[in-house]
Amino acid sequence: MSTQPDLLRMKRDLAALVGINTENPPGRELEAAQLVHRLLAAEGFDLSLSEYKPGRANVIARLENGPGPTFAFNTHLDVVPAGDGWASDPFILREADGRLFGRGSCDAKGPLAAMIEAMRLLAANRSSWSGTLIGVFVADEEIASEGAKFYASTKPVVDYVVVGEPTSNATFSAHKGSLRPLVRVHGITAHSGTPHLGENAIYRAAQLLGLIESHHENSVRCRCHPLVGSASLTVTRVNGGHADNVLPGACDLLLDRRMVPGEDEADVKREFDQLLDLAQQRFGVRTEILEYKPTTGGATETALEAPIVQASLAACRNHGTTEPGPFGFQGGCDLVHFRSVGAAGVVIGPGTLAVAHKPDEFVPIEEFLLSSLIYRDIALTMMQAGR
Repeated sequence: MSTQPDLLRMKRDLAALVGINTENPPGRELEAAQLVHRLLAAEGFDLSLSEYKPGRANVIARLENGPGPTFAFNTHLDVVPAGDGWASDPFILREADGRLFGRGSCDAKGPLAAMIEAMRLLAANRSSWSGTLIGVFVADEEIASEGAKFYASTKPVVDYVVVGEPTSNATFSAHKGSLRPLVRVHGITAHSGTPHLGENAIYRAAQLLGLIESHHENSVRCRCHPLVGSASLTVTRVNGGHADNVLPGACDLLLDRRMVPGEDEADVKREFDQLLDLAQQRFGVRTEILEYKPTTGGATETALEAPIVQASLAACRNHGTTEPGPFGFQGGCDLVHFRSVGAAGVVIGPGTLAVAHKPDEFVPIEEFLLSSLIYRDIALTMMQAGR
């Protein structure tokens, strides 16, 4: 009966996962989901695949072990594009200087491999816990969280969740959310030699940009959260005009609004409408919101006093994390979708966001190994036999 993680096995699992290209776009997570299916089926879990689009799949593992809460491990199967600048093939796991290099090694196939190992340990020691253990490993977290949203739409019963993301094995109990409206500013086209016969959409967009900046400085950034910091509103893309000698009839602005826990998406959308109305009233700027671009979702948090937060802090301390938290993510992740179905949860994993999404992404081997024990111990605490 295994009570300690097998590092060689964990490395093999991570090498196999990294070797499956799940760059998103386009995703193609099905093969990785099938690998996880095989690994956990061998440990006695009941497995199901949810292919919600061709090639886009979640894999769900379930092990019922008497009465008690339902505890979930969650992370994502997709990775961001590898890009250039790597010292070696990003899809072949490489070990050097106490680190494992490869795309997804910390975001988030390293956490995934560690969760699989923790689930093996729990499956091998069923007398030490009671309840239902599930693994929910999803597609598309890097773009729009379609996989987690699809899972949440089935209204699953989940009491507790640990989400695997690179946190240097510290406890994160809150994260920001995001909305990205694509705003079109309208003008009137004309020959650039006679601009007085038209209306320059780029000039009109500049007037709106001033209001956006003012709204951020005077209102949005004043909304603060103790763990994630301030909300924000910025412009990340501008696209206007279609020819060198034509006055632009349209200029598109992509806005990025980062929300903090406690902010409501519907309220933020109303603020956008009010901001565009102000631009029309003050400057005569004509606008429309073409669409809201897909994002991972809203902001969320789990209260510091929640048992899973306290269990997570204790597990992190017990396995060498000198600053266990709790902290807050500046970005988003899939915790919000588990919170939406009533689960209390935290975000923990080996590696750091400082190297995620970059060439030569890596996970420290010691953190990788210890994370499997952190995951195991949180689950044991929340599913103690006889609770």
